[in-house]
Amino acid sequence: MSGGARRQLDAFLDMLAAERGAALNTQDAYRRDLSDYISFLKHAGCGPGDVTTDGLRAYLADLDTRGMSSATVARRVSALRQFHKFLYVDRHRADDPAAALEGPRMVRSAPGVMSVDEVDRLLATAREGIDDEKRPLRERLKAARLFALLETLYATGLRVSELVSLPKSAARARDPFITVKGKGGRERLTPLTDGARHALADYRKLLEAASPGLAEGPFLFPADSESGHLTRQAFARELKTLAVAAGLSASQVHPHALRHAFASHLLQNGADLRVVQELLGHADISTTQIYTHVLDERMRAMVRDLHPLSDSH
Repeated sequence: MSGGARRQLDAFLDMLAAERGAALNTQDAYRRDLSDYISFLKHAGCGPGDVTTDGLRAYLADLDTRGMSSATVARRVSALRQFHKFLYVDRHRADDPAAALEGPRMVRSAPGVMSVDEVDRLLATAREGIDDEKRPLRERLKAARLFALLETLYATGLRVSELVSLPKSAARARDPFITVKGKGGRERLTPLTDGARHALADYRKLLEAASPGLAEGPFLFPADSESGHLTRQAFARELKTLAVAAGLSASQVHPHALRHAFASHLLQNGADLRVVQELLGHADISTTQIYTHVLDERMRAMVRDLHPLSDSH
């Protein structure tokens, strides 16, 4: 990679971090994708400062010959558009060759959704034994933590990274809302159900009894980890073990499945798509529209049950 191209890439990544609050793993993903692009340009005898739209298309054709999936190509197209828009706006070049670029059409499918009964079974299994004072305190604490995580996740639809890094102030029983810092540093208020608040309060009491040192830290779910809180991977492992105990398929039960269940069950019960968008923290309504299949089913049911000429009348 030439010095000029490296400086342009570094400047772009600095912008992502400073202006958009991009996390380190996001920056690393952009660096990998764009380094591959710049390497291709170097072999073609050009660079980001003088590549044409045809040169960009040649790169996409090369990705296709390498057998990359439509999802990967679509992600690369997005990175190229953002990179070249930055170069144009920041006056590294006088035009934007990526403006007319088209990526593969992506057909977004709705995620597999757990039923209300499956979520109930998962919660009931997690709840078992928490109040059993004959069990070792550490075992009760671990069970209470998992139950509090599940209650909170299903009550709020948080991203797993948002959930495990919640501050301990979120457990204040008098607060009906929690403040969540999502992608790009955007903050939103999320309602907390009574069940989740009680589960959090019970968990914190056990934490203070079993590990008062950990309980003094800033996080709601503290752990002896580099971040200082429970990791996403540890939560996912505990959840799969719980799924097996509840008689559910471990491969179908993961933190995102609870987030999807939260959104789908709200929509099934009449929630507005825009409200669900806000609760999920989606910046764009198009991201939330993967759940429109739920709305379609609800509308068909309304016509079937309420229309005067329906066969059900």
